[in-house]
Amino acid sequence: MKPPRTFLRRLRKVALWALGVVVVLAIVATGLGVWSVRRAFPTQDGTLSLPGLSAPVTVKRDGHGIPQVFAKTADDLYRAQGYLHAQDRFWEMDFRRHVTAGRISELFGASQLDTDKYLRTMGWRRVAEQEVGLLSPQAQQGLKAYADGVNAWLAANTEKKGAGFAASGALSLEYSILGLQNSDYVVEPWQAADSLAWLKAMAWDLRGNMETEIRREALKAEGLTVEQVEQLYPAYPVDRNVPIVPGGAVVNGAFDQNAKGEPTTSAPKADTVPLPAGGLMDLADGLAKLPGLMGNADGDGIGSNSWVISGKLTATGKPILANDPHLSPSQPGIWYQMGLFCECGLKVAGFTFSGVPGVVIGHNDRIAWGFTNLDPDVIDMYLEKLDGDKVNVDGAWEPLTTRQEVIKVAGGQDVTITVRSSKHGPLLSDASESLKKLGGQYGLAIRWTALDPGRTADALFSLNKAKDWTEFRSAASLFEVPAQNIVYADVDGNIGYQSPGRIPVRGAQGDGRWFAQGWDSKYDWTGYLPFAELPSVFNPEQGYVATANQKVIGDQYQHHLTDDWSFGYRSQRINDMIKAKSGITLDDVQQMQFDNRNGFAPTLIPVLQADQRAGRSKVEQDADKLLQGWDFQQGEGSAAAAYYNAIWRNLLLLTFDEIPADYAPDGGDRWFEVVRALLDKPDDPYWDVKSTSAVEKRDDILVRAMSDAVKELSEAQGEDVSQWRWGAMHTLTPTHATFGESGIGPIEWLFNEPAAGVSGGDSIVNATGWSAGDGYEVDAVPSMRMIVNLADLDDSRWVQLTGNSGHAFHDNYFDQFELWRTGQLLPFRFGTDKETEQTLTLTP
Repeated sequence: MKPPRTFLRRLRKVALWALGVVVVLAIVATGLGVWSVRRAFPTQDGTLSLPGLSAPVTVKRDGHGIPQVFAKTADDLYRAQGYLHAQDRFWEMDFRRHVTAGRISELFGASQLDTDKYLRTMGWRRVAEQEVGLLSPQAQQGLKAYADGVNAWLAANTEKKGAGFAASGALSLEYSILGLQNSDYVVEPWQAADSLAWLKAMAWDLRGNMETEIRREALKAEGLTVEQVEQLYPAYPVDRNVPIVPGGAVVNGAFDQNAKGEPTTSAPKADTVPLPAGGLMDLADGLAKLPGLMGNADGDGIGSNSWVISGKLTATGKPILANDPHLSPSQPGIWYQMGLFCECGLKVAGFTFSGVPGVVIGHNDRIAWGFTNLDPDVIDMYLEKLDGDKVNVDGAWEPLTTRQEVIKVAGGQDVTITVRSSKHGPLLSDASESLKKLGGQYGLAIRWTALDPGRTADALFSLNKAKDWTEFRSAASLFEVPAQNIVYADVDGNIGYQSPGRIPVRGAQGDGRWFAQGWDSKYDWTGYLPFAELPSVFNPEQGYVATANQKVIGDQYQHHLTDDWSFGYRSQRINDMIKAKSGITLDDVQQMQFDNRNGFAPTLIPVLQADQRAGRSKVEQDADKLLQGWDFQQGEGSAAAAYYNAIWRNLLLLTFDEIPADYAPDGGDRWFEVVRALLDKPDDPYWDVKSTSAVEKRDDILVRAMSDAVKELSEAQGEDVSQWRWGAMHTLTPTHATFGESGIGPIEWLFNEPAAGVSGGDSIVNATGWSAGDGYEVDAVPSMRMIVNLADLDDSRWVQLTGNSGHAFHDNYFDQFELWRTGQLLPFRFGTDKETEQTLTLTP
């Protein structure tokens, strides 16, 4: 299936927006434009009042608008953080909470009803509201203080309107645009559950193999045999791409990193469900409409890199920790950089989410940490047998639970939906007409760990305060969804890795790879893996830990995490680069983060070069020479990278024409492994192009893919192959999350930035992902890059995709992009004045 265009990019113009063209043109053409744009810019120097503080708070910003906040108490600190997030990013915060609550139609009208129905059916906001009371008193107080800070900013910058606040351009330019369509919108006060609901969006975008499970069933329904489908999902190449944890097993109820263990021999329980004909493509399309606020979980390319190197391998003798999460690109970027310091003892800095208190990724004065997606199988799709409002359970009929949800629609009538749930979870098949094509006697329920209330917010607060490995692991034990790989380092020289998360234990039947039979309790989950038994490692003998969404641990590990890993090309490249150096410096690590080497090219190119095509034109001969001696680095200026990737895309589309267009290969490292196996099978049926009468073999397809690539590039970039550029086709367009594809040129001009060529590619350390089914444009990026120097925390480095500000035309709206694009980093200061350019005092 094509990587889903996130909901954020599906907003379409409505009739009233024709007025927007006139208004925006008027703004641009007159002096009114400057005032309209700048009136929402925050005050960042001088003094402002923040009611509720116990003492003044000092905010020091550098030239990139990154604040370091100094407060007396934790309450003051979180109150100030809420205020500052609102200053720079309130539109983003407000939009996110509408998404997570299934209330997008309140903003944009009936066009978003289908999305709201899915979100209300799953009930993210309902679960978040239940979680507030489960948290520790300290976390609840932190959330309240943060919300009070947001609401203080609203009260100071707009008028009260009923129980809420007037939506106006004084808050952000986006509200001026929204007012053209929805002039009655009122901004509600911020609540603790608004912050917690954002964690559900994070969990959804990093949810694991849900789409893979659906694809397997859909491909089988389209006529592929189970064997053909399994060919497209090969086993992880553990002999070539090493797992994260080098060894270990569960011993006496706890993971022991030194235990040998025995290889597990149980075969996957791949019982498949006898599905009714049709419906699965509609299911996939329906799910593709759901919002992807952070990432694109449908593609194989989403992931992250992190690694930590011990002092015995570094030039300073102390650890270096690096992290770059790979998420969907947006404008503004997903992260907000910030430092938080208080007399209470909390000193922490790093990347935050607007709308959530604390720091998500970064370091305090003792430890540093980074995240990548563990990607375990935490969702199962259950096909349920239904009879009206009853569901079959082991041959007996039980009532479904039901609730009603009222969806308010801007400019329209309220819509009421009935949400039905089995014991496995809500019936997604009730959310849209397309899913009902499964047939009235069947329903499809989703069992997902994030729909059980949890305490992940406690983990974030605890992680920010942790001082050593023991406290770090205690905090990690609370991190339930999404399950993550967490790398660790401390100023004492220790490094480590922990895999936390709520990971299900399945019953006697089902392995999460195919739909489960809801009518048979043998497919039910029986519990969750104990935290003590999850893989971890402390000060490994090899002196480093590298995670890039690869297999966590070898087959000696007794528990099943998933079968659908990233295939380890990024992680192995990181391993190889670390092992190739001694006395590693921050500059070395920065170069590693921007490494552009294609890990599959060394396998495919010799096969391509073995074919000496007869009758090649001069441009084809010149193109083939580009691959001779190529270092496999995909810099934006590389002609060889342009040619190679054009061959790769054409090869995939030709070879896998059996697969419906919506499921076209994305070209990530799963497809590296699929094609690697096919290269040794020149007569495999997959090589045959179904649309021709001939029976093609491997070499026929290779020749045609090369010729098609030359034709494509010649038409796009000319016949002088020396002028071909990877960056001319591999482009990134920083697009505003809500109005960036409105369909109205002047509005898009206000918020978007021009397309730019970038280096890297899919399943490369510099992971600028793209999908072969769609083209070469970037659809996933290293959303930020961070390098923490545990020898001198003030000498760390960082950058994010666009900038800290969410206000279009602000100096900090897009000021980090060129640094990010070219692999450069900013100084990551920790409580010092070295970069301070503006000082704001918040007074009680």
